[in-house]
Amino acid sequence: MSEQEIPRVLFTKEMKKTHTLLLPNMLPTHFKIIREIFVNFGYKAELLQNESSNVIAEGLKYVHNDMCYPAQLVIGQMIDALKSGKYDKKKVALVITQTGGGCRASNYIYLLRKALVKADMSYIPVVSLNFGLEDNPGFKFTTKMLLQSVAAVEYGDIIALLGNQTRPYEVNKGETNALIESWTHKLAKKFANNSGYFGTALAGNIREIAKNFAAIPTKDIKKIKVGVVGEIYIKFAPLGNNHLQDFLEEEGCEVMIPGLLGYFLYSMENARFDKEYYGGFKRKAQFPIRNAITSFVISTETMMYRTVAEVTDKFVLPEGFRHEKTLSKDIIDHGVKMGEGWLLSAEIMELNELGYPNIVCAQPFGCLPNHIVAKGAIRSITAKEPDINIVPIDYDPSTAKVNQENRIKLMLSVAREKMPDAVKPEKKKSVNDESYSSPHTITPELKANIAASTKVNSWEL
Repeated sequence: MSEQEIPRVLFTKEMKKTHTLLLPNMLPTHFKIIREIFVNFGYKAELLQNESSNVIAEGLKYVHNDMCYPAQLVIGQMIDALKSGKYDKKKVALVITQTGGGCRASNYIYLLRKALVKADMSYIPVVSLNFGLEDNPGFKFTTKMLLQSVAAVEYGDIIALLGNQTRPYEVNKGETNALIESWTHKLAKKFANNSGYFGTALAGNIREIAKNFAAIPTKDIKKIKVGVVGEIYIKFAPLGNNHLQDFLEEEGCEVMIPGLLGYFLYSMENARFDKEYYGGFKRKAQFPIRNAITSFVISTETMMYRTVAEVTDKFVLPEGFRHEKTLSKDIIDHGVKMGEGWLLSAEIMELNELGYPNIVCAQPFGCLPNHIVAKGAIRSITAKEPDINIVPIDYDPSTAKVNQENRIKLMLSVAREKMPDAVKPEKKKSVNDESYSSPHTITPELKANIAASTKVNSWEL
């Protein structure tokens, strides 16, 4: 079935009153705030939370298995939700991003519409979040909505950054997550009152967020510090990476995940590199507009980190995008922009600089460009920074979770050898005999078995 044969159902003005928009969930904190923005602008919206094994079963049923894992998960999650009986299928619409770039993600919207046809639900509208690619009469992404969405990404990044550095050390279990939930609701209310997403109001909220996280009682202990990079969906989405962050924290680690704002700026900056490398620009007026937007967002990012630093010295803070993009210049050319391109190497170098030398690189098995810019760059990165401890992990429907976790444990065993005074994870009871065993303990025999079962081919590195 060609793209021309796939029916497109418009989201009409009348549907805005009657239909519920179903949103995929990539970053729980960020997308909760973004969902509230949709509601504030008069849309009914719901963030999908279904994560059963049926999600990938539906994805494999309606998406060819040659397509990348994120496509299977996003489309599978939506089809699974529609079949759950929870929604009136005549009164729902699906929302998905459409970048227009070289990645196969640009085709997700067509794959989703094709899946709806195969599932006899072609009457369900698919709303594209994009910049100038598709329009719908009932959905308008206004300037104010865009500003609030950018602010939601900034808030989400700073809340995640401070929360991730607080949760592993908190004295009162659950206090960090409760504060994250509280601020999510507060920000939604502020946006509803048309405040909190610009200028001094934004800075004031960042200041209060920093104060609140700094006030949480924490233990003065050392933990293994792990950074997570990779393909954007697998890196962020718990559904995509088998709740990687939860696993790492259970293993006694503190986790840092570079934020979504950096990816947004990377995407904007690539337009400048395209002009520099290839000359011209499709619409000359667009280039200064992109430059202005990029400069504005970078200045806001600088303000965020500066504000937190003024409030407390409790947290490790990145220097920002301008510094980050310089870190990969000797590793990979800035003209490389597929599969997270030069940003991935820059994030690894930045994490090492910030004190997170142990890196999990989370990748969908079917994303060849991401493997090239990730595994392909490891040798250059470790030649420049020999102490970086990187493990690439493939995520795929056929990959066993235990194999993924065993490879990560091997990486953590190396990290513990370098940091013997780090706190070990709490011992857990065995289900069978109630005896205790540490989840990170790896004997020489087990290490050899794991290494043999998870051996990486030389061509992968």
